[in-house]
Amino acid sequence: MTESQVTKRSGAQGIDVRGPRFGATVTTVVLIIVLLTGSGWLLAAQALVFAVGAFAGLRRAPYGLLFARLVRPRLGPPTAFEDEAPPRFAQGVGLVFAVVGAVGYLAGVPALGIAATACALAAAFLNAAFEFCLGCEMYLLLVRLRGRAA
Repeated sequence: MTESQVTKRSGAQGIDVRGPRFGATVTTVVLIIVLLTGSGWLLAAQALVFAVGAFAGLRRAPYGLLFARLVRPRLGPPTAFEDEAPPRFAQGVGLVFAVVGAVGYLAGVPALGIAATACALAAAFLNAAFEFCLGCEMYLLLVRLRGRAA
């Protein structure tokens, strides 16, 4: 993330910045498998993961639980925290692409499934490999635009 790093802060109020990157890495692998297999059902399962992250929060999402229970205890203590709102928004964006892709695959329109999955994969890969959360940046842009409109 670039400008969203400004939202990083110390304290227990935010989320460990390493958690969303772990989730993006797992998501990248899942979406690569979807593209290789054309599995609409696997993409639907990923959509469910996105839905939990977007609506219940990253701490309750499956990849967030995996990170908290299996990965974080093996790492040093977190050095930075960030506001959960931008990554939750990103999960919502991922949900939209995953639902569209799953519908495409399951309705017999594989081109739609491939296109939507590829878009979600690109965003997940950017976060996993470069710590650039596209959905988070979209969130920050919308916040700035909303602030100017008020």
